[in-house]
Amino acid sequence: MPSLSATAPTAENLADGAATSVESRFGKPSGGWRLSLYAVIFESETRAGRAFDLSLIAVILFSVMVVVLDSVPSIHARWGDTFGILEWVFTLVFTVEYIARLACLHRPLRYARSFYGVIDLLALLPTYLAILTPGLSVLIDVRILRLLRVFRIFKMSRYAAEYRALATALAASRRKIMVFVGFVGMVVLVLGTLMYVVEGPVHGFTSIPVAIYWAISTMTTVGFGDLVPKTGLGRAIASVMMLLGWGVLAVPTGIVSAEMVRHGRDGSPEERSAPAPAPVEPPAGRGLLADVISTPAADPSRPCGACGAGAHAADARFCRRCGQSLG
Repeated sequence: MPSLSATAPTAENLADGAATSVESRFGKPSGGWRLSLYAVIFESETRAGRAFDLSLIAVILFSVMVVVLDSVPSIHARWGDTFGILEWVFTLVFTVEYIARLACLHRPLRYARSFYGVIDLLALLPTYLAILTPGLSVLIDVRILRLLRVFRIFKMSRYAAEYRALATALAASRRKIMVFVGFVGMVVLVLGTLMYVVEGPVHGFTSIPVAIYWAISTMTTVGFGDLVPKTGLGRAIASVMMLLGWGVLAVPTGIVSAEMVRHGRDGSPEERSAPAPAPVEPPAGRGLLADVISTPAADPSRPCGACGAGAHAADARFCRRCGQSLG
């Protein structure tokens, strides 16, 4: 029976899977300088690829920090010229990187239209638009979207296992979360309307949308304090909504956490539904012992009574997952 370490997905396996996805979607060059450039940019498990990813993360974080600090008037007055020079340096770096990504792919237009291709373009486009069209200088703050590029790097690096575990847990939880969000929406609508009836315009609840706004801020434990119930019944409704607010925070967290634990224990849905691995037969012609001894086939009809895992070898005495006796 293959060991769990041989079948469990590792960070390297998942990173290779991400690189394979890029190759299948956008095309890997066959050779030459384009293949060398592709290995540096898209294959994060190589030494050059890791160095490229770390350098790119540093540039992205530094550029985002410059955007944030430049929005402070006192800092801009003192360091505005320096920030302007740095912004051009960052823009040139991102421009060269964007062109390099397109140049080393077999289908560059498909990459340019993809989600991360658009994010890459938005990382450099605002600076050029602000220079060419001064009226569009307000768009320069869109540069903060550069931060989204870090997630693409995480997806293809040593964090691929954690990235996939979180994405799988969120995807598996989406229906439960949607049901819960729908329930919360109905509660907010009903109690907000009830608060409008109880308090009324005289206490600031001038319409149902205003009351719903108050209900959302109260249930999420934000409580701006701009609207406060004055009547006893209104305060009772507010108390109920405050208590419900704890559930709003706890329930989605519990749903996603349970799915992450399940993913770590049982694997992803694709791995759980995959057929049992075929037994490994020893090569023929290695003598009588090699021809007689073979790995027992997995028996799917022998599930574990403790955890339910199946696909045990015919001669297995203990569960391959939890270690309990198979009886």
